[in-house]
Amino acid sequence: MKKQHVILVGAGLAGSLLAIYLAKRGFQVDIYERRPDMRQASISAGRSINLALSVRGIHALSRVNLDQRVLADALPMTGRMMHAVDGQLTYQPYGKNENEVINSISRRGLNCLLMDTAESENNVRIFFNQRCLGGDLEAGQLIFRDEARGETRTVSGDTIIATDGATSAVRMEMQKIGRFNLSQMYLEHGYKELTIPPGAGGSFQIDKNMLHIWPRGDYMLIALPNPDGSFTCTLFLGYASTPGFDGLKTPADVLQFFQEIFPDTIPLIPELSEDFFSNPTGNLITIKCLPWHIDGKVLLLGDAAHAIVPFYGQGMNCAFEDCAILDDCISEYGTDWARVYQAYQEKRKADADAIADLALENFIEMRDSVANPTFLLKRKAELLLEEKYPGKFLSKYSMVSFHRTAYAAAMKKGRIQDSVLMEMCEGLTDIDQLDLDLAFNNIQQRLSAEAESNDS
Repeated sequence: MKKQHVILVGAGLAGSLLAIYLAKRGFQVDIYERRPDMRQASISAGRSINLALSVRGIHALSRVNLDQRVLADALPMTGRMMHAVDGQLTYQPYGKNENEVINSISRRGLNCLLMDTAESENNVRIFFNQRCLGGDLEAGQLIFRDEARGETRTVSGDTIIATDGATSAVRMEMQKIGRFNLSQMYLEHGYKELTIPPGAGGSFQIDKNMLHIWPRGDYMLIALPNPDGSFTCTLFLGYASTPGFDGLKTPADVLQFFQEIFPDTIPLIPELSEDFFSNPTGNLITIKCLPWHIDGKVLLLGDAAHAIVPFYGQGMNCAFEDCAILDDCISEYGTDWARVYQAYQEKRKADADAIADLALENFIEMRDSVANPTFLLKRKAELLLEEKYPGKFLSKYSMVSFHRTAYAAAMKKGRIQDSVLMEMCEGLTDIDQLDLDLAFNNIQQRLSAEAESNDS
């Protein structure tokens, strides 16, 4: 592989992992990161939604021999534990067996590990406090301002890859060139981070192997475990709704809201008011755009190309899978960046759009459907069908989280399966009332009819 100089914009999760991939191919990689070095500077709390690492992300990490190091710091979650207002608990397993789990991991810890690993390669450099001010993308040049020194400089390389997130400065610069399609949609909900601290002796106050959900129809609270015994909680709530962030103005407002809606969390979150008012309220956005590249000069990857909301736990996994697929394209086309980037876009665009849609759908499922009896029966039916028809039936959730089925294919097939099972579970009170063989046959018929319709 011809040694070339690759400029990466953003040293977040995707940028740091991609740097490792590129370094192992012998490229000289320079990363320009807007923030200070999180390994040395204190980064404010409140925007560190825990990550759910699953098969796609693990596979991408395994290709650079990092999967076991990362999993050593993760906590496996076997399913969802739903908390009703009256305190009743309902468990919903993620997979059909104990091996099908998703892993809770610290965003900060993982990012630090990836940056350390990238810098251990002798051909990777990371420059911090570098704000991208734009540049001449068609010439492969970017301008950065050093926020610590106030100096600006122009950098160039053989190619530029932007991994600078949902608010990508490079993507904004691409819009100026013209013929750039962009859609962005903010949810009417925001999110606020809270913390359940460890119990006595570093113990976990609630089950450590669950993703805890307090579903309340139009909004919800979730909690993911951390190795120190704490839980990172995230409240997803509308801004202007009733209740909503705009109406919670005082500690008394917040306490009353939690006493009425999430009463069992009051003893678990001793610094509720402090966390609520000191941590920022984050926005939730979905971004779709095209093209993702300018010839062989610039490419958008990860959230810079396709930001999604966090409700399927696939944002990081999708970005890591991006890195692996781009690496496949480099393997095929070498340093012909124009062909690499076009092939990558063709392979990935439909899947990126699909997981964005699936993540929005899963928000409704998590906040509302998990308390729906028909939905719970449907989920039990899926697990039983996976056991009875191994290799022939996979639920939509399994295809996305425990397999590497293309997102677009998983969405299309999963929606048909969901429709059949919801229809057949309607009105049932027990899963034993469902004829599994009939359900499987009905699903196969619907899938076949859909395939024939597409062929015609």
